[in-house]
Amino acid sequence: MIHKKRQTKETDIDLSLTIMGEGKSSITTKVGFLDHMLESFAKHAQMDLTLTCDGDIHIDDHHSVEDIGIVLGQALRDAIYPIEKVERFGSAVIVMDEAAVSCDLDLSNRPFLVYDVPVSGKIGTFDTELAEEFFRAIVFNAGITAHIVMVRGKNKHHIIEAAFKSLAVALRRALMKNDRAGIPSTKGVL
Repeated sequence: MIHKKRQTKETDIDLSLTIMGEGKSSITTKVGFLDHMLESFAKHAQMDLTLTCDGDIHIDDHHSVEDIGIVLGQALRDAIYPIEKVERFGSAVIVMDEAAVSCDLDLSNRPFLVYDVPVSGKIGTFDTELAEEFFRAIVFNAGITAHIVMVRGKNKHHIIEAAFKSLAVALRRALMKNDRAGIPSTKGVL
């Protein structure tokens, strides 16, 4: 289990993560839609995640969403690297009714994000542009290369939820045990 705390003038975050867990979660961020997305992420990544965030949501949700991505990314980095005896690459297309979103990722220790999910507006009170901020924060702090791309969709909730689930499933697949892989790189290090 990895435990992380981060306190700034904007947020106070406490997070515990077990990457080879059962998909259990206890999440309280005061950003309702994000709580729902992170519960879904934990379930489908089969990671145990406990998270609290006290943020300045009276301003807006941006600081909380981005800072949670930073802390979750840092916890993932600590849990993943140095990488050994796992698949390294993961891919998933998640379908939710009319929506389909793909995620292809590499546990490369070279962070990069391609985010092609053209959704705008709000889901309840949640600004959909914050999803990209969350994904950027998580992959850059975790050292992951990820391409999250909307294949099709109309319903914003379905599209964003499929994006979270596709990252979760691709990550679970990339972390699948492979004893024959050794250090999964021709460089001998990641």
